[in-house]
Amino acid sequence: MYNAETTIAALSTPPGKGGVALIRMSGPRAIEIATRCFILRSDNPLSELPSRHAAYGDVIFEGAPIDDAIITVFRAPHSYTGEDTVEISCHGGILLTETVLAALFAAGAEQAEAGEFTRRAMLSGRLSLTEAEAIGNLLEAKSRAGIRLSAATARTRLSRELDELHNALLTLISSLYAKIDYPEEDLADLSNDEILFSLADITARADSLLATYRTGRAVAEGIPTVLCGAPNVGKSALYNVLCGEDLAIVTEHAGTTRDVLSSTVPLGSVMLRLSDTAGLRDATDPVERIGVDRSRTKMEEAELLLAVFDGSRPLTEEERELLAFLKTAAGCVVILQNKTDLAQVLSLDAFADFEHVLPISAKTGEGLDALSELITRLFTDEKIHLGEDAVIASARQFAALSRARDAICRARDAFACGLPADIASSDLEQGLAAFSELCGRTVSDEIISEIFRRFCVGK
Repeated sequence: MYNAETTIAALSTPPGKGGVALIRMSGPRAIEIATRCFILRSDNPLSELPSRHAAYGDVIFEGAPIDDAIITVFRAPHSYTGEDTVEISCHGGILLTETVLAALFAAGAEQAEAGEFTRRAMLSGRLSLTEAEAIGNLLEAKSRAGIRLSAATARTRLSRELDELHNALLTLISSLYAKIDYPEEDLADLSNDEILFSLADITARADSLLATYRTGRAVAEGIPTVLCGAPNVGKSALYNVLCGEDLAIVTEHAGTTRDVLSSTVPLGSVMLRLSDTAGLRDATDPVERIGVDRSRTKMEEAELLLAVFDGSRPLTEEERELLAFLKTAAGCVVILQNKTDLAQVLSLDAFADFEHVLPISAKTGEGLDALSELITRLFTDEKIHLGEDAVIASARQFAALSRARDAICRARDAFACGLPADIASSDLEQGLAAFSELCGRTVSDEIISEIFRRFCVGK
């Protein structure tokens, strides 16, 4: 359980053998505990070490030195967490790092929870909740686009934009309350026209941010994607190529894939939450039939359908039925005419009803760059500059901002129709509450814990 009065410590580099390991300690007793476990070679008191200065010395455990190391002190509030923080860079042995941590724990530190350093940074005001979320995405990034999305400039810009919207709304509410409480005194800072203009401006800015979610989600969380098609058209081979390893069994026998296989893989600038499904046919085997049923369910839920066809043979009746289904599919459909490394029998005219048709070869890799470019174009906005622009990237952010925007629109409409000001103010308060939740000012402990649960222990 989180407790700001405790001093926490954890290994911040990956566990295992390495050249250097970094151990981080933060909290009100961080420097005091460090003085019990570290002696500077200069013989100067550690408590007098200037902030952000690295010094050489020895880690002490049970009265004896166990390693020579570098220590750096960061005094509050000028540290990552906003608290007194100490970082020890020691040699990267597995047992050694465990022993250095044991020395800190014996001197009074406690084991940090997942994401607790960043959580403390947020609670001390060093980071907003959206910035903390971006740091979590940065740790989880599986593509360079994901890294750019959560870069320092982008996450700071998003936090600043949301703060500006929050403060603009707060100013409006204050002015509106002045109208309500003192209608005869003309104490409001803004006229009716100015209030309507400001509400329209806040709504437009919120809409612009909401429009970035499609790109942010595609880059950070991934697009639910299904590989579908008849047996033996090359779905599993393509799945393995996209995943970069042999995860699906590939044979010449129909029905090899009997269940849905799923992986999250980068493709171009986006992530695919990719599922390889059983070949669609009238299966007689009961196990294969279950797999086919699951495939159909996945296809109905997918936002992107990669429909694979074997270009070296004519369409089967089952494939014609699949094409009929794809015409009505809710998700975006990309037709992939596979096996271009073989003589082609199937004409692209068979897919004349579909906008996106690509010839590919899962065996040689032909056409995969074009597939990457197409999906990136379909699911991202080329006007957005990742790493620079403010981008909404999580479902939580999108939901909270949508609630704020809807409440502001209701208030604007009420105000424009001449309804009593207290009706508009009630909606504006709901919008402000949504903004406060979005930025982390009033968010529940349950939501905060869920966000930081994804972090590693040392961050």
